[in-house]
Amino acid sequence: MAYRIVADECQACGTCLESCPTGAILEEEGTYRIDPEKCESCGTCMDACPTGAIVEE
Repeated sequence: MAYRIVADECQACGTCLESCPTGAILEEEGTYRIDPEKCESCGTCMDACPTGAIVEE
């Protein structure tokens, strides 16, 4: 299962970035995105996000 970050809901707090064990979350111009090549679909980022901005695709 893949995950994505909903830009309108993301507060750019960095919690997901710090929680990702594979380094799949990248910061680009004040926003975040998930690199599908690195993501292992563990769900850690989704659980860590305080705004619920990370969702399953």
